Amino acid sequence: MMLPDHIPVPPFLITTLGVIFVSKRRGERLAEEIKREISAIIRDDMKDPRIDPVATSITRVEVSNDLGHARVFFSVLGDEQKCGDTAAALDGAQGYIRTLVAGKLELRHAPEIVFQLDRSIEHGIRISAILDKLKEEKSEDTP
Repeated sequence: MMLPDHIPVPPFLITTLGVIFVSKRRGERLAEEIKREISAIIRDDMKDPRIDPVATSITRVEVSNDLGHARVFFSVLGDEQKCGDTAAALDGAQGYIRTLVAGKLELRHAPEIVFQLDRSIEHGIRISAILDKLKEEKSEDTP
């Protein structure tokens, strides 16, 4: 899409083939707001018994350049069954959550939300346990 030279284009808009991309900073701000709102929705508005608001946390949100899609990473403290149940419940509530986020953030077009289980916290706990075990073994070996 070509714009005439006499029309000023705001610095935060970059147009390529008719697609508007926003600045990286705006995407980061929107991602933080979405993270905060979805956390509040899970804590206050979700009535699904498969979602435990105490054990479920939103770890991060990635928003696409055109703000049309948001990947929401969540973590669940519990066994595999609990993780699977929570993932299924969040997937089933995507439309509801998207509607609430759009209303609370006053967005004209809310991004499509995709939930993805984040296992980084479990991985960190497992590594910490291994390091603690190695530290104990080392202290037992040295007199």
